Amino acid sequence: MWKTALKPRWIAGLVFAIVVSGVFVLLSQWQFGRSTQPEVAVNPDTEDVRVLTETLVPGSFFPGSVSDQMVSAEGTYDPAKQVLVPERLKNGENGYWVVSAFAVTGAPAVTGVAASPQTWIPVARGWVADPDDAGAPPSGIVNLTGRLLPSESPLPSTAPDAGRASAVSVAELINYWDISMYPGFVAATSELAAGSDLSAAAVDGALKPLEIGPQPPAQQVNWLNLFYSLEWVVFAGFALFIWWRLVKDDYRRDLEEELDDNPHHDAPPAEATSEQLQQKVKP
Repeated sequence: MWKTALKPRWIAGLVFAIVVSGVFVLLSQWQFGRSTQPEVAVNPDTEDVRVLTETLVPGSFFPGSVSDQMVSAEGTYDPAKQVLVPERLKNGENGYWVVSAFAVTGAPAVTGVAASPQTWIPVARGWVADPDDAGAPPSGIVNLTGRLLPSESPLPSTAPDAGRASAVSVAELINYWDISMYPGFVAATSELAAGSDLSAAAVDGALKPLEIGPQPPAQQVNWLNLFYSLEWVVFAGFALFIWWRLVKDDYRRDLEEELDDNPHHDAPPAEATSEQLQQKVKP
């Protein structure tokens, strides 16, 4: 059969089948890539700074529509209400997030027996490698700008030391600080106090900026595109199968012609068909 496969026309056919299979494989990869692309691109509206008091309501659930939204707020920090969140990476180095409580001016008051007179929001002001480098937040009236993020989940079975928190969790921080808070936190990008920006992004010090950008939406599997990608792989294999089948048919035709030309040949070829062998042994 190899002699048949080495005919010039079948060598050319094999090259053509390989080229067709390669095209089908590329189409399969393209369809597979489309099957895992985000359904929606990053929303550019999140980069437009909105007023916090007009964006999020304290004492309610955190809506996904405002996640990653850049917001601004005026208020004051309480230096006594500050924690460090460990196990935070920056440029491959392990360190701490510095999270401070920020009393929002003009924020709606939360009702309830345990509600505090003011409404606060946790602010992740920056990252430090050494907990001793976490200085006090800016004093006085601060005009805060940052990215609004949903509350994290506290780590289970964890009892942080004093001045520590397992995560930027509103539920956990409420117990630490005993205050009413928004259902999310702000990653600060700017902290204007007395006309100067005192944020980690503006001041070169031990406190480094978090630099949290808008998060892309979670990838969703498009099952139709995934099916198409598998289908193209089948087509690629089928192109090679067709070539092999055509070569095999040509080989059988050659055998039939050889038997017709030599009807009294006693020894059939080694690769003769079972029908040919049966015909040879008939009396």
